[in-house]
Amino acid sequence: MRREGTLEEISDGRLYDLNDMVKADCRECEGCSECCRGTGDTVILDPLDVNRLSLCLKKTPEKLMEEELVLDVADGNILPHLRARGKEERCVFLDNQGRCSVHPARPGICRLFPLGRFYENGGFRYFLQIHECPKPNRGKIKVKKWIDMPDARRYDKFVSDWHYFLKDVQEVLYDAEDTELIKNLNLYVVNRFYIKPYEPERDFYGQFYERLKEGRELLALA
Repeated sequence: MRREGTLEEISDGRLYDLNDMVKADCRECEGCSECCRGTGDTVILDPLDVNRLSLCLKKTPEKLMEEELVLDVADGNILPHLRARGKEERCVFLDNQGRCSVHPARPGICRLFPLGRFYENGGFRYFLQIHECPKPNRGKIKVKKWIDMPDARRYDKFVSDWHYFLKDVQEVLYDAEDTELIKNLNLYVVNRFYIKPYEPERDFYGQFYERLKEGRELLALA
């Protein structure tokens, strides 16, 4: 989700790469679940997030979207978000002890926090959000260790390619006057990249890029 304000206003003014040290280590967030409350519609999921949750919970993407996820608009795209519950708008996966019940499969935005991504020149770098996390005395940790994703470089490429594909989709949506085209394009993105299962015995990224190639070809014809 796009953020308002300058980088200087929301960060420590630095940009980080995977091998940089950053003061983001909340030491397992012991005694704190502040970032899992008041989430509203801010936790937007990418196709890998939904695939990992589907495997972790042994539920189809359709079932997840009936119970734990909700489709909502983000920067012009209709995309899955984590569902928030109650007056506190608690993340649906926050348990009674204030801990994440799907921690090994937690979404990319949750893995990042309190980091963010600054996109430019067809890629992105990380920045530290200075007003978001109330946890005091955070320790220094290497960015790729904090994110805790296998094959971090490949993961970053996937995140970047998905982000810029969605931007291309947005351009078509913003320029389109045909409501049927808008509806069909949004349905295509949700069904092709999220709902259609990824074969667990095959590499996720390989399957994703097959779909991305098809999606880019479709956009070229729109």
